[in-house]
Amino acid sequence: MNFLRQFADWQLAIISGILIGAAYPPLPLGSLAWLGLVPLIHALRNTSPRTAFWLAYLSGSVANLVTLFWIGFNSGAGLVIVLASMLGAVLYLGIFWGLLGLTLAWLHKRWQIGLISWPFLWVAMEYLRSFGAMAFPWINLAATQIHFLPLIQSAEYFGSDGIAFWIVLLNVGFYRLLTDGSRRRSIGTIIFLGLVILFVQGSWRIRVVEQKMQEEGQPFKVALVQPNLNPNEKWEPDKREFVFERMDSLLVAGLALEPQMVIWPESAVPAYLRINGYRRKKISNRITEADIPLLTGSVDKQRNESDEWDTHNGSILIRPGDDLELYHKIHLVPFAEYIPLSWKFPILKKLNFGQGNFVQGNDYTVFEVDSIKFSTIICYESSMPRLVSRFIRRGARLITIQTNDAWVGKTSGPYQHFALAILRAVENRVPVIRCANTGISAYIGASGRVERQVDLDEAAVIGSTSLVPEKASFYSRHGDYFVYLSFIVFAIILGLQWKRNSN
Repeated sequence: MNFLRQFADWQLAIISGILIGAAYPPLPLGSLAWLGLVPLIHALRNTSPRTAFWLAYLSGSVANLVTLFWIGFNSGAGLVIVLASMLGAVLYLGIFWGLLGLTLAWLHKRWQIGLISWPFLWVAMEYLRSFGAMAFPWINLAATQIHFLPLIQSAEYFGSDGIAFWIVLLNVGFYRLLTDGSRRRSIGTIIFLGLVILFVQGSWRIRVVEQKMQEEGQPFKVALVQPNLNPNEKWEPDKREFVFERMDSLLVAGLALEPQMVIWPESAVPAYLRINGYRRKKISNRITEADIPLLTGSVDKQRNESDEWDTHNGSILIRPGDDLELYHKIHLVPFAEYIPLSWKFPILKKLNFGQGNFVQGNDYTVFEVDSIKFSTIICYESSMPRLVSRFIRRGARLITIQTNDAWVGKTSGPYQHFALAILRAVENRVPVIRCANTGISAYIGASGRVERQVDLDEAAVIGSTSLVPEKASFYSRHGDYFVYLSFIVFAIILGLQWKRNSN
């Protein structure tokens, strides 16, 4: 407690921001998240709602800056634009922390329940942040625990929201440990036993899941191609032929592994493959001769009702005989793949932030190869637990992720993005095959264990067999029930406190 008292409230807010930000990948410092909020909890203990908003906003902005600095290294746009994008993201996302602080301070001032409110309101904050065009579940607190595989196994029941709940509850416990001298031993014992139970249960579930996959999982061999191409040069006229020749040679290498399917990454070649028969012909001939389908990322164009071209970021399953199936990306990245509200105000499309003017897809496509049903997720969509679980409820039992993280180089961005794939595997209890242009490509089992991977900035063609389950997880079937349950429990707490005060 004396340690906390020597700092001003604004300094405590900054310390919390640094600790929480540092807990995210790539460094294995997820344990910082267990107590990273303690300084902020102390800073907000007796402040006004207005002051609490700004302290929490400061803390959140610092955490977001530490976590998301890599946005400023995007090589796909000019320096001013990417720095403005980073600053905009940091400041915008800080608002959610500010609202959290304001609400906590108000509840504490009115009913003295600020401390117990923390885990419930944190879950509410992350849930609110996952909606709309500006949704950003990338920084959900569960991603900090990816290096502690046993501790995230409960996501199969509670989703990533359940992971966030116990992390914040742990922070509350550590704060009580520091401030409640009379019950320090009992509180410490509860914290220790809680972590032990989580670890033991998680370790047991990993063994059970992996054993069940070995006994009941249907094998599906996939070759994935990580070409390691510079995305800034891919569409240049004098580079296109090189890209096609390179991808053709890698396709030949992948087919030689005799898989049931080959995967290329997001926007693998500089062409609209579905409508460009000339460019597709050689690819189609290769896979027809080998009798092995190819799943490739590809931009696509379609005529809309106004007889204008809609451009999509998509994926095409090219089967032997040139039979095509499509998926168009559903959740686009604002200011990178489109301008928000541009569908309503077309003039916004003329703004140039270096973005594409893509149109979102609407269909939750489920492909099928050799009786294996799977869906593909494109890039940022892998941060969306709700979106991924919808594919599972529609019958997918394997998820492929096609992405291109080359834009941000060897920053923490690709490592954080990779961590989200592990979370999606555990939540849904399905294997995830991640194919990235420059890495990290990997085969991830239903337990979340990485079975094989290709690191950043390496070119490789690898094959591996994933074991595909028959049933989806509890979370996949029931979605965000834990969030709704936490709302109900918190409403009961508020009601009881209101009744107590009334009496």
